[in-house]
Amino acid sequence: MRNSLLFIFLALFISSANAQFGDSSKVIEPVEWSGSIEKIADHSYQLILESEIEEEWHIYSQKTPEGGPLPLWFNYLDAGNGYELVGETQESETKKQFSEIFGVDEIYFEEEARFTQDIKLTDDKLSVIKMELKYQVCKESCISEEYYVVFDLKKDDVKLLQNYDEFQAYGTNPKTTSTDNKEEVSEASQVKQSGKEVKTNFDEDEDKSTLTIFFLAFFSGFLALLTPCVFPMIPMTVGFFTKQSKTRSKGIRNALLYGFFIVVIYVLLGTLVVGIFGADALNALSTNVTFNIIFFILLIIFAASFLGAFEIMLPNSWANKVDRQADRGGIVGIFFMALALAIVSFSCTGPIVGTLLVQAASKGGIAPIIGMLGFSLAIAIPFGLFALFPAWMNTLPRSGGWLNTVKVFLGFLELALAFKFLSNADLVLQAHFLEREIFLAIWIAIFGTLAFYLFGKIKLPHDSELPHISVGRLSLGLIILVFTIYLIPGLWGAPLKMISGFAPPMNYSEAPYGVGYTKLGGGGMAGTSEDFPEKAKLGPHDIITFEDYEEGMAYAKEQNLPVLLDFTGYACINCRKMEERVWSEPQVLSKLKNDVVLISLYVDAKESLPENEQYTSETTGKRIRTIGNKWSDFQIREYGANAQPYYIILNHEEQPLNEPVGYTPDVEEYTAWLDKGIENFKK
Repeated sequence: MRNSLLFIFLALFISSANAQFGDSSKVIEPVEWSGSIEKIADHSYQLILESEIEEEWHIYSQKTPEGGPLPLWFNYLDAGNGYELVGETQESETKKQFSEIFGVDEIYFEEEARFTQDIKLTDDKLSVIKMELKYQVCKESCISEEYYVVFDLKKDDVKLLQNYDEFQAYGTNPKTTSTDNKEEVSEASQVKQSGKEVKTNFDEDEDKSTLTIFFLAFFSGFLALLTPCVFPMIPMTVGFFTKQSKTRSKGIRNALLYGFFIVVIYVLLGTLVVGIFGADALNALSTNVTFNIIFFILLIIFAASFLGAFEIMLPNSWANKVDRQADRGGIVGIFFMALALAIVSFSCTGPIVGTLLVQAASKGGIAPIIGMLGFSLAIAIPFGLFALFPAWMNTLPRSGGWLNTVKVFLGFLELALAFKFLSNADLVLQAHFLEREIFLAIWIAIFGTLAFYLFGKIKLPHDSELPHISVGRLSLGLIILVFTIYLIPGLWGAPLKMISGFAPPMNYSEAPYGVGYTKLGGGGMAGTSEDFPEKAKLGPHDIITFEDYEEGMAYAKEQNLPVLLDFTGYACINCRKMEERVWSEPQVLSKLKNDVVLISLYVDAKESLPENEQYTSETTGKRIRTIGNKWSDFQIREYGANAQPYYIILNHEEQPLNEPVGYTPDVEEYTAWLDKGIENFKK
């Protein structure tokens, strides 16, 4: 049983739960804007924009680093001509979260955001200030939005428009400026939808991060039971309650109370952590370079303790005082007995509790409380069960050297996890000190050494003599050895999905495309260009990809294949997740390479269209200036949708072969969707 628990803990340790909430709609508008003007002094004004953001959606701050999601962008037209900007545009409080996908901090707003810009007039006749507002809003999908904002100083009015011609004409066209056509401040022009009825198939996935923390903590608690500080206490404590109590029912009650107080003590510890630091502050600390380095040092200390370098102990005076209180008897005495267990066993449980609190801090909110609840329940439940069924204690294995083996095993896991926090700091700084290859080399060394330890080839300070190893220990050693061998190809570019979210991303590497590989024209692996389609490139996983609709459609007709139309974005998080975690699966990848022609249209591409190709969209009223604008307008006009990722399978008449889908992280579901579209094409 104990070896099974160790295996479960390892599986949890190397997995990552990154599920996000889904969304299902056509043209999505999750942000509502309003504006106002405040006069500060003569010739000085403050321009104010406020937004209400739908639950679970978020806008990225103007301070979001390059290489991540698209930051919010303000463009004050004609600044310096009749008015001057005073300082930068100020924004309300933001949140920060490190992105494993992009390798940078995401700085964003939730629920609401407020922006202010001070200006000073240099021309008293100036009455209108115009501004362009662009931003990306994301949940499960990402939407790039653009508004045209008009601050009318004379009328004390703010208009948020989506019609570019109306925006251009404002202040010169009497029809536009008349009070009869005045819009409400909080209302923006609505995006027009095409007549096509297109449904989306977004799956709603609940966020499992807190649940993951609970189960990880629960199994960690069971592991804590199997340490030399806690395991011997089970028969001693249960025996005390059953023998000292006058009746069996009273003994059971006291043992259950003892377990209950264990839960209370650890949950209070988690509550104290949240109370001191604050629920939101914990999340902010998790992405802070200084605190990631502190966490790294803490886990190194915890690991050294478990490996036998020293013991982390609370002062003996604390244990003595608690023991004296435990002698009082009654409910109060039982509480202090539980507290005594927590203090006496700290040298074994302290590093585990500390690691859990550090991990929970990265989730923010009440995760530390949930973590301590799971941990304490795992410790408390056995005391209650053995009190109810005392005969079960005869089945417990005897204390011995295997208890220290559990501690050492945990020490190696703590050591591996420590470098994850150092990697976070390195990624935020973009120092390239701990790139993917070095990180993997460290993990290979750690888990390889652990395998040798389990095989009995290495002996640590507190280990007993080992004349032979058990079958369970051998099996666990083999599992660790297999995992170590699995990591080795990662040094040459293997994706290593099992540790996705732990190792630095593929692009944070000495050889981003694998050792011995380069990109052809920025597109794919080195090699011959013979038979390579003109104007195509190699996209994710070396899939032949077109980034122009007409060129891709012509090639599909030539090859007699259906088209997979992929509306995506360079800064779209879930687009990257689909490519890394779904498209890379063999059953999907083979279809993308052989059975369809992939056309990827990037709605956030910044390349400007030639002036003679720029236009005002008849669908949205927006000015189409860039290639990204063109593809975004195309998506809204033809398919009545504005979110990415968005996938459509088309025939040569440009008609959908099945219902389009958005973010679909379930590999089997996405495969079935591909199969249906391809099958319909062949009919």
